[in-house]
Amino acid sequence: MSERVVLVSGASRGIGAATARAFAATGARLALMARDGGALDALAAAIGGNTLVVPADIGDARAVAGAVERTVAAFGRLDVVVSNAGVIEPIAAPADADAADWGRAVDVNLKGVFHLARAALPGMIAAGGGSFLHVSSGAAHAPREGWSAYCATKAGAAMLMRSIHLEHAAQGIRALSLSPGTVATDMQRAIAASGVNDVSRLPWSGHVPPEWPARALVWMAGTDADAYLGQELSLREDWLRETLGLGR
Repeated sequence: MSERVVLVSGASRGIGAATARAFAATGARLALMARDGGALDALAAAIGGNTLVVPADIGDARAVAGAVERTVAAFGRLDVVVSNAGVIEPIAAPADADAADWGRAVDVNLKGVFHLARAALPGMIAAGGGSFLHVSSGAAHAPREGWSAYCATKAGAAMLMRSIHLEHAAQGIRALSLSPGTVATDMQRAIAASGVNDVSRLPWSGHVPPEWPARALVWMAGTDADAYLGQELSLREDWLRETLGLGR
């Protein structure tokens, strides 16, 4: 990844921040995107080197396009996009959920992936290709009590990633998704606080650190993952953990 240009959405904390640090350790040049510009500034200062802060709301197509444009203007190209931004709220049954909160989940978890793809892919294709990686979830494939918004939007994003692979693989776009399992982040704290469904009752020690999916995403951006293009990989699988040198 040395000298490659990597844009990470949802980079202000959790998996996104860990992913930024992991790519930086390889010598990549980074663009950090999230709504919280102050948190991005702090992360950029900690990382140092070639790190650009591009604050933007992932649910705002124009803001995302502007962030991608600023990245390319600063670095000359864009090689890897990590679509990581996501929200778990609202945690509520469909009949009880607030419509605005449910719509916000669509804006972030589903439309946000589209906004990134629409903004980044044309330039990547023109440059000969690149990697478009997405942080998915097991919730994309099985419903959970209270998670109608999260499950539905993650399922939609999973199909969007398959569509990106179908439409753009021949143009050099490496589309891959990662299902990281349960990760020790602020989102997992919100899930625990809700007390809804079995995931909220998992012991904190059972969640993997955000550095694990970060390491997986760096590996997925390289050619060793070419055999899995168009697929969703799961960090629950022993073979992937062994490949990455992680524990079980």
